[in-house]
Amino acid sequence: MIGRLKGLVIDHGHGPGAEGSCVLDVAGVGYEVFVPLRNLARLPLTEPVTLHVHTHVREDALVLYGFVTADDRAAFRVLLSVSGVGPKLAMAVLSDLGASELHRVIARNERARLEAVSGVGKKTAARLLLELKDKLPLPVGGDLLTSAATETQAVTGDVAARLCDTLVGLGFSRAQAEASVSKLDGLDPKTPMEQLLRQALAALG
Repeated sequence: MIGRLKGLVIDHGHGPGAEGSCVLDVAGVGYEVFVPLRNLARLPLTEPVTLHVHTHVREDALVLYGFVTADDRAAFRVLLSVSGVGPKLAMAVLSDLGASELHRVIARNERARLEAVSGVGKKTAARLLLELKDKLPLPVGGDLLTSAATETQAVTGDVAARLCDTLVGLGFSRAQAEASVSKLDGLDPKTPMEQLLRQALAALG
């Protein structure tokens, strides 16, 4: 099984079934790896990237899922243990929530936040809260007793990163995206992403 890969991102996946993937060149061999969308657009193209890999074996294929942190990979593996959750849904969750935020959501029983993830309905959200409560490992360096201010800052930063990734996906440069997001007066995590995107586009002029 492949557990870690280090190489250069030479391409993003194209065509049906390849969405959310990248091709990682490792010593001349190109590995197709699926990466959470919130991380994919931020992977540098000019310097080596290290991905923590989960190798998923099916009867008809061997699929690689890569994560920037070992915490995200651990969260992915725990998500797969939940009844009815496969790799596609687990990636959708981690495309929206990092391991630290997912841990906070589960600890606080925030069902609405899970339901905001694409593909997660009320029943699935309830199942995730029930089955992950005692399974999800605390991220390295994590502390459930952190102050409210610190937690809010972390969530806001995640929203900003997702917004930047969305703008880059629309064709803007990373510098343009970050400059646009920095002009917004606060990023309320409760504000719909579509509304934040409209504000960011307006800031771009």
